[in-house]
Amino acid sequence: MSMLFSPYKLRNITFKNRVVIAPMCTYSAEGGLASNWHLVHLGKFALGGAGAVMTEAAAVQERGKITHGDLGIWSGAHATALKPTIEFIQANGAKAGVQLAHAGRKASMQRPWFGNGPVGEADAARGDLPWRVVGPSAKALDDGWLTPAEMSEGDIFQLIKDFTAAARRCDDIGCDFIELHCAHGYLLQTFLSPLSNKRTDSWGGDLARRMAAPLAVAKSVRSAWPAEKPLFVRISSVDGVEGGWTLDESVVFASELKKLGIDIVDCSSMGNTSQGATAAPGRRGVGFQTPYSARVRTEADIPTMAVGLILTGEVAEQALMEGRADLIAVGREALKDPFWAHHAAEELGIETFDEWPEQYGWWLDKRRGAVKGIATDPELAALPKL
Repeated sequence: MSMLFSPYKLRNITFKNRVVIAPMCTYSAEGGLASNWHLVHLGKFALGGAGAVMTEAAAVQERGKITHGDLGIWSGAHATALKPTIEFIQANGAKAGVQLAHAGRKASMQRPWFGNGPVGEADAARGDLPWRVVGPSAKALDDGWLTPAEMSEGDIFQLIKDFTAAARRCDDIGCDFIELHCAHGYLLQTFLSPLSNKRTDSWGGDLARRMAAPLAVAKSVRSAWPAEKPLFVRISSVDGVEGGWTLDESVVFASELKKLGIDIVDCSSMGNTSQGATAAPGRRGVGFQTPYSARVRTEADIPTMAVGLILTGEVAEQALMEGRADLIAVGREALKDPFWAHHAAEELGIETFDEWPEQYGWWLDKRRGAVKGIATDPELAALPKL
């Protein structure tokens, strides 16, 4: 038996296996609307055998986009555009989820292939104009980046309402689960981190006050999201910068999330600097974030999802067997191999082509027999020449 390919139940939702396709921005929406690109991009991961497929970050406010190409969920029209993708994922055996997000001070960025920095003159010439960004404090990400407007208390209350409304839209289109993006230097994580939250009111200062806004969002969303459906929260387990957010604080935050009814803490790291969208550049090992997931899981007593350079089925299986996580998120490896889950099962010795889409499986089963019957070199030499 394999833990990776055993079912996993959260509330009333049962994932057929523990492989989750992580949110990965593709910066290809127009006006925040999903298109055939998203249907094909995300749908192929369901065909590829994953137990769950999550969309890229979907902005709950228009100004919460990272780039002009970001997916949105700030209106009913955005939910309607996304619905065919959700339905295709589900029709092909996977659970479908949406990551709800707000970019905060990392908004108004270039698409990565244009530089991955703040929007500039060349972007404006293409029609990608900058917009006003917001954050917990008027502190720019780095030199040359836009300085965010410090959010008022009214702005914070509106943010809570907009996350909650977005969750309801996700339920309207039949999503099985959602995730709150509280990582990588985006808005909710910047409230948590002392690197970016310099407030002295009830929304900043000590740990309890820095957690207040993200916890208020989580509480409101949980109350609006159906009780039978799971709610995930992605965190940056550490900022990885002196004076930043720490793993000890992540354990406390996860404990508070558990009290609010959060089901899974998705343990990523870093991103609250201008160096890299997620983990900062540098040498990293296979499964390098699983120790974060393990500690949060053990000390906060909450299920976790591990993510980050989990390259093979064996690595994923070992992380689960050793109690470092309950779910495994696969990102860039799935871009390289959309059938990662099927191939991981084969690697672990448990795959049958019955688990593939039936449109593929019968061909592949037939191919298996053909491959076994391939002639050896001496046999090839004896074949008639054409």
